[in-house]
Amino acid sequence: MGRERRQCPRRRPAADVVSKDNTGSGVWADTAYRSKKNEAFLAKCMFTSHIHQKKPPRRPMPDRIARANAKRSAVRSAVEHVFAGQKHRMGLAVRTIGIARARIKIGMANLANNFQRLAWLEGRTAPA
Repeated sequence: MGRERRQCPRRRPAADVVSKDNTGSGVWADTAYRSKKNEAFLAKCMFTSHIHQKKPPRRPMPDRIARANAKRSAVRSAVEHVFAGQKHRMGLAVRTIGIARARIKIGMANLANNFQRLAWLEGRTAPA
């Protein structure tokens, strides 16, 4: 990752969501964020776009685009299921004053989630 990020403009809606300090190079989003301006913004700031592609108007979705969207969905769902589990099973709602307390609360929820996952994995029987 020897590339330096260029100065990214802050006029685009994607610029409000994407941080220049992001150490990862990929941006994952739904089709609502795909536009020529957002794609140009991501390319200028040296981010890799993993944004879903829209279906062409009045035509069926090509197989290669459907397969690419399915791969993107698999990655997104793996990440989103962790957050959904924390929100629903653990009742995680961050209503703290100060970033330090919020970090501690989220960190404790992550730790509890990891212990739950470990207990589930340990409880499974090994395949024969």
